[in-house]
Amino acid sequence: MSYVAERRLEEKERRRADILDAAERVFAQAGLDSASMEDIAREARLSRALLYVYFPDRPALHFAICERALKLLGERFESAVARHARGLEKIESVGRAYLAFSMEFPLYFTLLTRYESHPASEIVPESAESRCVLAGDRVHGISAAAVALGLQDGSIRADAGEPYLVAITLWGFMHGVIQLSMSKANLLAHDGISSQQLLSTAMEMCGRALRASVAAPESTDK
Repeated sequence: MSYVAERRLEEKERRRADILDAAERVFAQAGLDSASMEDIAREARLSRALLYVYFPDRPALHFAICERALKLLGERFESAVARHARGLEKIESVGRAYLAFSMEFPLYFTLLTRYESHPASEIVPESAESRCVLAGDRVHGISAAAVALGLQDGSIRADAGEPYLVAITLWGFMHGVIQLSMSKANLLAHDGISSQQLLSTAMEMCGRALRASVAAPESTDK
């Protein structure tokens, strides 16, 4: 690649990142449904026509932010599993990392919730959504590897199930509980339950469900 072509590519990627930064600010302030493409173009300080060159419609913009969110989540998961030696502790650390991610980046969590409800049959190869799928596969793969290690080292019960299925099930359970804690906090409080109590109980339940009946304590953390 020539120097000029390389500079043009760098400029294109920089502008794309600037647009995504602007979109995140607008979505956080105005809400996902109220914010318009014109609002985002104004925040990014470019014309609406140029915005459509980079992102032809709102779904394309949403998927690009989802890809960014999933890449960050994958980094958080990798950091979480690196701190432990045994599979059970790795997968428990992944759960805590997901909980922290949802609280630190509520916009990302909300967008990922919408992305996950999109029919898979409509995914176009090489599209922004297909890149989200690949980033999501990486995230789930980290969890599945932790489960597989736990089955191997004896920290996770031998009859827990196929690692990838277990990982997806745990993700679905925790995702739903996090959504409940966010959207029904007032109803939970009416029943004398705090969001923190709900989330802590969910984490404990997952650990008990996976833990082998007899398991030696984790020897060292990395």
